[in-house]
Parts: sequence; C-alpha cells; structure tokens
Amino acid sequence: MSLTRFTVTAVRNLHPVTLSPSPRINILHGDNGSGKTSLLEAIHLLGLARSFRSTRLLPVIQYEQAECTIFGQVQLTQGGQRNLGISRDRLGQFQIRIDGQNARSAAQLAETLPLQLINPDSFRLLEGVPKVRRQFLDWGVFHVEPRFLPAWQRLQKALRQRNSWLRRGTLDSVSQAAWDRELCLASDEIDGYRRSYIQALKPEFERVLRELLELPELSLSYSRGWDKDSTLSDVLSASLLRDQQLGHTQAGPQRADLRIRIGVHNAVDILSRGQQKLVVCALKIAQGHLVNQTKRGQCIYLVDDLPSELDQQHRLALCRLLEDLDCQVFITCVDHELLRDGWQTDTPVAMFHVEHGRITQTTTTGSNA
Repeated sequence: MSLTRFTVTAVRNLHPVTLSPSPRINILHGDNGSGKTSLLEAIHLLGLARSFRSTRLLPVIQYEQAECTIFGQVQLTQGGQRNLGISRDRLGQFQIRIDGQNARSAAQLAETLPLQLINPDSFRLLEGVPKVRRQFLDWGVFHVEPRFLPAWQRLQKALRQRNSWLRRGTLDSVSQAAWDRELCLASDEIDGYRRSYIQALKPEFERVLRELLELPELSLSYSRGWDKDSTLSDVLSASLLRDQQLGHTQAGPQRADLRIRIGVHNAVDILSRGQQKLVVCALKIAQGHLVNQTKRGQCIYLVDDLPSELDQQHRLALCRLLEDLDCQVFITCVDHELLRDGWQTDTPVAMFHVEHGRITQTTTTGSNA
C-alpha cells in the first residue's frame, strides 16, 4: 500500500500543502529546522492519531490555529483505495474519518496504514526501558495476528480490575478469582502470539542484519514476564501479598521484554552509535518483511535523517534493504546527494525540497517519472 496523495494543514511550521508522492522512495531534503521532520510527523498523525515528537498536543498545532488536519488517499495492496482523515484541536479532541465515516479508535487507522518509524529516538529500542521493546513487539504482532487486539484489550481490562482491587480491596473473593482467571487466560493467549511472532522474526532479523553488519554473537530473546517454569496463576498466588503492598500486579505479559545481547552483555553496552542504528534498522526492516508476508498490506517507512552516523558503505546498504522491501519510504536528510546513488535506475524516486515550511517537488526519476 502507499499514500497516493495527502494534504497537511496547520502542522507546526508547515505551510498548507498537498503532495502526490512516489509509491516507492521519497526524499525530503533541506536545512535543519526547515520542516522535513514535521512532514513525517504529519504522516505519523494520519496513521496513528498521535505525534512521535511530543506527548503534548499544543506544539504540533500551528500557532494561532484552532486545529491541525491531515487527509490522505491510500492505495491498497489488494486493490482499491481508502480515504483517511484526522483532525486534532487544542483541547485534545480528535476526529478520525475513514472513507467518510467516523472511526471508533486509532487502531482502525493503524490497521489501514501500517507505519514504521526510524528516527533518533529509535535508539531507545536498545537502551530504553522494557516498555519500548514491548511496544515494538506488539506492533508486529498486531499487524500479523488479527486475534491479538481483542486478547490485548481483555488483558488490559483484567489488569485494571485486579490492580484496582489490590489498591482498594473492593472485590469479593469470587469476583477476584474470576478476574484472575480472565487475566491468566488472556496472558497465555498473548504470550503464545508473541512467541510465534518472535520465532518468525528472529531468522528474518538475522538475514537482514547480515546485509549490514557482521555480529555473529548478537542474539535476540524473549522474556514473557513471569517465571518460565511456572503458570501465571501460581505466580500470582505466590506474589499476592507483595502485589497488595505495591498496589499493582508485578508478573504477567505487561512485564515482558526483548533481550538484545552480544554474548552475555546488553548490545547497547558494546555497540557504537552507528552499529546501534544498523541493528535497530534491521529489526524494523525485518518487521516490514513479516507484515508483507501476511498479505495484509505493506508498511510505509518514515526514516528521519538516514545519513547521520553512517558511512557511505552502510548508507548504501541500508538504502538497498529499504528498496528491497518494495514499499513506500519517506526519508529526510540535509544533503540529498548522499542518497542520490542509493537506488536502482528503475526505482521511482521523488525529491522534495523543504525550506521555511514550504515543500516543493524538485525531481522524479525511475519507472514512473
């Protein structure tokens, strides 16, 4: 799938703009602060109804504007087209429209427009808290396993009930047992989906990584969030007193983690920044291949400042891997010459110059030029 046309209004410093990007490679170049990342942010808003740059809404909406809006036309892989729209106002309210109808949740956007973001914050996948890696894992499971979302929603409801009981003691023993049983059932289901996904992800990740780096000792493993030799029901019973003291449930899939190591060491403690970027890119590209294999659509990649911290050899290798995904890619950079030779001659490449919030298409090359 790909964005064939999209319109952005009142997002940060961007002037109102309507673009018809290439279905493959789109390079946004210009000076720092010109608005390149803001365009990626607008696409991210269209796909997830939230920014990747700020948890606060006000900085996203242009000064003195009441709301920001983004509209997009999506060409579906299986044929047909879908129209998406998102608006967010200064009070935090948002409206999502899909084919002219109000959507119930951002999950419907995410399913329609799978987005993969590679930016400086992506380093948190290696150096951040387990929640970041769980989000990475669950993004992949969500897009390849349609039963995951309802199971995850059941888990969240059961956790809220149990944690409320732990803090206030308001449930009777029968209700407590029922919610514990629901929590265990949803947890086992989610753990099964995650395990199957990791089993598929690991060989794909190793294959992609070999194209970028030789790191034979690097390993990817999954920790489910409770003792591997015990049932969650037994763990919850054994830790009940401690859970009551803390006021929340300690064990379960909400504590799962991905471990990325070199030998016995965390990879982030061994690798250079450039190597870390390549490992993160390999993980994200491997996820894209798995989404493609499910035939539920293709990812759109948003890559902010691709050339940074990479030499020419690794820049070209990364471009080749992005190209091999056969999907739509938006890349920002200061100097577009660093990426000009990264693509096959028949690959459609569109260049956009960004200056003071104005976006101008400069060239289009390749098979659809």
